[in-house]
Amino acid sequence: MTLETQILIALLLDLVFGDPRWMPHPVRLIGRLIAALEGPARRAIRDTRLAGTLTALAVILTAAVATGAALGVAGWLHPLLGDAVSILLLYTTLAARDLADHSRAVWTALESGDFASARRLVSRLVGRDTERLTEPEVVRATVESVAENTVDGIIAPLFFAALGGPVAAMAYKAASTLDSMIGYRNERYIDFGRTAAMIDDGLCWLPARIAVPILAVAAAVTGRKAADAWRIARRDGRKHISPNAGIAEAAFAGALGIRLGGVMERSGEPVNLPTLGDPLEPLVRGQILAANRMMFAATGIAAAIFLAVRRGIAVFPEIW
Repeated sequence: MTLETQILIALLLDLVFGDPRWMPHPVRLIGRLIAALEGPARRAIRDTRLAGTLTALAVILTAAVATGAALGVAGWLHPLLGDAVSILLLYTTLAARDLADHSRAVWTALESGDFASARRLVSRLVGRDTERLTEPEVVRATVESVAENTVDGIIAPLFFAALGGPVAAMAYKAASTLDSMIGYRNERYIDFGRTAAMIDDGLCWLPARIAVPILAVAAAVTGRKAADAWRIARRDGRKHISPNAGIAEAAFAGALGIRLGGVMERSGEPVNLPTLGDPLEPLVRGQILAANRMMFAATGIAAAIFLAVRRGIAVFPEIW
């Protein structure tokens, strides 16, 4: 079975079933490994940044080697088992259905007037204080999460899967998990997590920029503003503290005609982020569903492009 077919099946499994919670999920295992290594690394190495660097490299290398070993053993036992394991591993690196389910749950709570539940549900998507958020702020936080994770949880894993199969995709997920756990600019992780954050930023740099034309087309397909998605991504994408997240958020803001970013709270302290987009439309709950439609369209477009390019390289290698 070709890798292109494996990726397509994995994507369909994700879209239909979502996160496979019934199995020992590799990302959760990666998270446990990070937590297990942090303490010993800090104690053994006095230089905090070096300790974090070695932890990050060890986690990424372990994820890649373990994935390669699993594929090798499965393929040795039977080629069909090797295909099945490859599909299963690729499936666990994708998050389109879960992203849609979590964000739609916020919309459902808002639609029913249950603002307490909406604030609680959105807290699972973002790293800010949510207890006092107004409805527009809940919508803003949810759309920002959908935008950022369209790249981090879908387009980037598809890109690395097409580039290097399950090993590359899982190595990327290890880097992404490291960033989500230790890549913070707070007192505890400013040094220990710096390398992890830099690795994640580096790996996501190209997928985030490839995402701009993909999101513009997705906007057009879903009846949104394709030209504004492109324009605002170019105008505001670099304003964000993250070199990558701001690009996707700006593209979504332009496509939906809304303003993202601005003031939020973390640990009770106000944080001023740059604003992205123009407030042409209000931040109403329907924007969550519109963002989800864009996300699904972008998923299909990205998969089609990456798999077509990979197939073209395989069929006509002399051109490349």
